[in-house]
Amino acid sequence: MEQNKAVQVSSLSKRDSAVSIAIIGLLFFIFGFVTWINAILIPFFKIACELNHFQSYLVAFAFYIAYLVMSLPAGYLLKKVGFKKGMMFGFWAMCIGALLFVPAGLTRTYGIFLTGLFTLGIGLAILQTAANPYITILGAKERAAQRFSIMGICNKLAGIIAPLLFSAVVLRPTDSALFKQIEQMQGLEKAEALDALIQRVVMPYGVVAGLLLLLGFFVRFSPLPEIDTDSESEEVSNTNVGKNSILDFPYLVLGAFAIFFHVGSQVIAVDSIVNYATHHGMDFMEAKTFPSYTLTATIIGYLLGITFIPKILTQLNALKICTLLGLTLSCCILLFSKQITLFGHQTDISVWFIVLLGFANSMIWAGVWPLALDNLGRFIKTGASLLIMGLCGNAIMPLLYGYWADQHGLREAYWVLIPCYVYLIFYAFYGHKIKNWTTNNKFS
Repeated sequence: MEQNKAVQVSSLSKRDSAVSIAIIGLLFFIFGFVTWINAILIPFFKIACELNHFQSYLVAFAFYIAYLVMSLPAGYLLKKVGFKKGMMFGFWAMCIGALLFVPAGLTRTYGIFLTGLFTLGIGLAILQTAANPYITILGAKERAAQRFSIMGICNKLAGIIAPLLFSAVVLRPTDSALFKQIEQMQGLEKAEALDALIQRVVMPYGVVAGLLLLLGFFVRFSPLPEIDTDSESEEVSNTNVGKNSILDFPYLVLGAFAIFFHVGSQVIAVDSIVNYATHHGMDFMEAKTFPSYTLTATIIGYLLGITFIPKILTQLNALKICTLLGLTLSCCILLFSKQITLFGHQTDISVWFIVLLGFANSMIWAGVWPLALDNLGRFIKTGASLLIMGLCGNAIMPLLYGYWADQHGLREAYWVLIPCYVYLIFYAFYGHKIKNWTTNNKFS
């Protein structure tokens, strides 16, 4: 059995830990590549499949709702077969999801695209459930945010590359004119133009499917060690006396809601910015670069985190600063409107506030995970599953944004960010301290 080869983290050499972190960094790069390409798929499908805002954000819903469905089963799968076999199965599920883009593109069937995205999400849920505990426990607890920052850079760097690569492979310089022509077309002529447009995704996703199949074999036979997460130190074991399930850890449960609101607000900032910039008069081919700007701002935040944590700034204080900044920027999006020219782009100033949300979001994931998984001991796999379940915020929050955008306007829809950051501020300052549900001895 694979589990019999599991090792204690403390027995790993520095070299083994470094190799493990490098492999997990590769995984986070792949997570980012598959995930952030949605920022281009949403406006692309909106045009090619003739969708409204709400329907287009079903891309995010189908992809991320898989985390709600699969996260706890993923935890049990990892317990049964081990981390490495589980991650192999995750890559293979993603391979099937990518393959579904082939018939979807050939028939221009939005439902099959959504099924493919859901299947990709199932695979990613398994991979995320396995990868995040590695980063949490492979090193000193007070430096976990540093390691998550490194993983975040891998993730967001892929997020910068993915939309640009998608644009290079699928989009053409003349597409702006084509999109305007399609709006004027009728009947068979329009259908043929849209069919030709959507079929551009068939070959790229066929290639992606092949790569994902190979990556499954790679991670299975890689030197990544199986980590023993079932044993507990005497101190942790004494702390967890009387704990029978993950629901007995309030700071974990509240942390899952923090992940829900964090990822929901983050994906809105990245996935909505193209449509929002075009709403303010920017050409689509120019606006497609703005998700990369937002993710670049996030990478800058990660780099500052790696530099300052924990020497100058604790990871908890970084979390507090970022949540407060997120709320401030969200209010600025709603309150300020003025045309400005920056970096060669002329657009409304609120577009740049959305870009800056990338910086505000940078240290929230890295801050929440160590707090939520602290001293879970043998519950860490299922605890990680619960946190990954919180990623369904990526599914639900963009839909709420899309609904409000259709009903009240694109700017007004950013009101959905306000409760997200209010809750995150609550968790950063108070919620992570709650150790039990009773009013007495709540913080012990």
